[in-house]
Amino acid sequence: MVFKTLAHRKLSNMPKLTKKRKVAISKFDQSKAYNVSDACKILKEISATKFDSTVDISIRLGVDPKKANQMVRGTVTLPHGTGKSVRVLAIVTPDKEAEAKAAGADHVGLDEYIEKIKGGWTDVDVIVTMPSVMGKVGALGRVLGPRGLMPNPKTGTVTMEIGKAVTDAKGGKIDFKVDKQGHIHSACAKTSFDIQKIADNANELLQAIIKLKPSSAKGTYLRSVFMSSTMSPSVQIDTKTLAGV
Repeated sequence: MVFKTLAHRKLSNMPKLTKKRKVAISKFDQSKAYNVSDACKILKEISATKFDSTVDISIRLGVDPKKANQMVRGTVTLPHGTGKSVRVLAIVTPDKEAEAKAAGADHVGLDEYIEKIKGGWTDVDVIVTMPSVMGKVGALGRVLGPRGLMPNPKTGTVTMEIGKAVTDAKGGKIDFKVDKQGHIHSACAKTSFDIQKIADNANELLQAIIKLKPSSAKGTYLRSVFMSSTMSPSVQIDTKTLAGV
């Protein structure tokens, strides 16, 4: 009986590269870090899906999310939108319904939607509401919380300016928050966008995160930044090329 060496076993267990992935990684140097514009150009070249892929950014931050004074969380309105159709529910009192509808909310109401959500309905992407209604909406935490749909004053989704909140949500406003491992993952565009629009959106998101650097965070803030599209290899961004780092 022939026994495989440990190294041989490890190699045999490694996933095999598909033809498309081999072609993709042959088009750029995976050991090199690029500026945002060049990274966007590469992503356009290596994205090979039959559908319109999403462009994602993954950032590893030099913060300790367990410390309240090092939590990084915010919102940003992307200059060219996300390329995604955003379904907005406005849970508001009758006097605010016309404002929400005029701004383009897909669903508008109060008690009827509270009951629908209690029954498990969550067929929306963003929920906006008013401070006076949060007592009712807060009771839906078990349904909305795990799905990331709970309105929050910090993200501008609990406000008296309902029209603006709806417009922002429909127009490309996104929320981001550092996770327990110190990472932020966010979509920022579609591969159908031209290179400049992808770069504009990516830079807008990155600069928003840079501006939120906690004063208590020590050492390197942006430890690594990678861009990828759906099912594509990741392209590393050279953090030294980002203004404000």
